[in-house]
Amino acid sequence: MNSRDFILSSVRKNQPTSEVSPPKIPVFNTNSEPLIKNFKTQLERMGGQSFELSNIEEIKAKITELYPDVKIICSTLPEISGNKPIHSDTPPHELADVDVAIIRGKFGVAENGAIWLTHEDLVVNALGFLSQHLIILLDSKQLVRDMHQAYQRIELTQTSYGVFMAGPSATGDVEAVIIRGAQGVRSLTVFLL
Repeated sequence: MNSRDFILSSVRKNQPTSEVSPPKIPVFNTNSEPLIKNFKTQLERMGGQSFELSNIEEIKAKITELYPDVKIICSTLPEISGNKPIHSDTPPHELADVDVAIIRGKFGVAENGAIWLTHEDLVVNALGFLSQHLIILLDSKQLVRDMHQAYQRIELTQTSYGVFMAGPSATGDVEAVIIRGAQGVRSLTVFLL
């Protein structure tokens, strides 16, 4: 028996026998502000923007208004077409030229303006980071108050990848000045339906 196996064997043998339950976390409902208003405020603080729209036609018109000169659009949604196809086997480096990516988010968190995205939403995980501008469609009924409620909704066993995204890429490393779009998307737009 080598030293590694000896150490691991000793650790296994000396594990506590009593089962310890994780602590119960109470539900925190201290903020009485409406979820949509709070979500939009926090998203703007993170450098993102949001619009409340009613249908796909309004969304298409808003995309044309916000990004009139874009050349390459990649959409994971069947109801909004792009001109660059994406499939689960698309190599990530092929997404480096995407100007606008359009995806659907699972739910949003009002306390910090974050949106939960999974591999199934992104199709290729790099799409959420390589595109210049990211548009996320989000059902306004799918907002939760805080991260405690958010973690109750997440099923990590049902996806191979998940990320909370709040605002565009940003860094404050250089002279403590916030630079947006430094290592990822330059803008994040959320369309609340």
